Amino acid sequence: MSQNKPIRRIAIIGTGVIGASWAALFLAKGLDVVATDVAPDAEAALIRFVANAWPALQRLGLASGASQDRLSFTASLPDAIKDVDLVQENGPEKIDFKKTLYRQLDELLHADVIIASSSSGLTMSEIQSACALHPERCVIAHPFNPPHLVPLVEIVGGAKTSEKTIERTAEFYTGLGKRTVRLNKEVPGHVANRLQAALAREVYHLVADGVVSVADVDTALCWGPGLRWGIMGQVMLNHLGGGQGGIEHFFQQFTGPMTAWWYVLGNPQLTPEVQQKLIDGVHAEVGSRSIDELAAERDEVLLGLIELRNKADKFRSTTSN
Repeated sequence: MSQNKPIRRIAIIGTGVIGASWAALFLAKGLDVVATDVAPDAEAALIRFVANAWPALQRLGLASGASQDRLSFTASLPDAIKDVDLVQENGPEKIDFKKTLYRQLDELLHADVIIASSSSGLTMSEIQSACALHPERCVIAHPFNPPHLVPLVEIVGGAKTSEKTIERTAEFYTGLGKRTVRLNKEVPGHVANRLQAALAREVYHLVADGVVSVADVDTALCWGPGLRWGIMGQVMLNHLGGGQGGIEHFFQQFTGPMTAWWYVLGNPQLTPEVQQKLIDGVHAEVGSRSIDELAAERDEVLLGLIELRNKADKFRSTTSN
């Protein structure tokens, strides 16, 4: 049983796409949320986002006490972080901005309040270097968009982050139903974004080199390996790919061909011409669908997949007992 103080009140700093999605998730889990953002229309946009996300969250299952009424907003940072148990920071990916903010948070917050950053690429070591008092409570908790649906949270400590903070952070997000992964080392972009970047590089190369169109490369991904990646990770799929011989047989059979492809993977330069080729291809693929329509399509399929994954997890848990 954890002896940590329960995390019941969350401050959201920055209510853009990621911050608003975090707010919706925390509310759905029965937590109190106070949000702050300097944008003039931030409060109205946040309320609108949460209301639009609520049906999906209801479909996944609301926690006891979950309510949109537990959301409050203030333009004052000191007021927003008063008496909170955790801060979910979603500010711009600019190190000078982060360091100034964290210096202020470090001075204002009680020592036991976790400061979790949604930063997708900056390292916590650099961010927390601005904290003279309690850098040990600062940690990266990087979600995947949209956080209220996608379960992944990458947890990365900095040079001065305590083990207690990492453990407490992992416990908190896991308790919300998130799937956490812990990075043992800091690397730019963390893990999931680096995997995306590696794949994007080859996608852009194949299109730029005229091998395939934008629509066809997207089809190849989402109707081929992408379907399997929604079920199992790459290494587990390799294990299945080896048949009854498993991962050992897979390496015996495919190490040569697979590593040979590595040497001819592309290294495209995103010149204006290449970017325009990709832009034109995307618009041809999208047709008349709006961004909102595409997002709704994505979220509906995500919901279905998450429901299937949850059902499979329950079945596995039942059969393994």
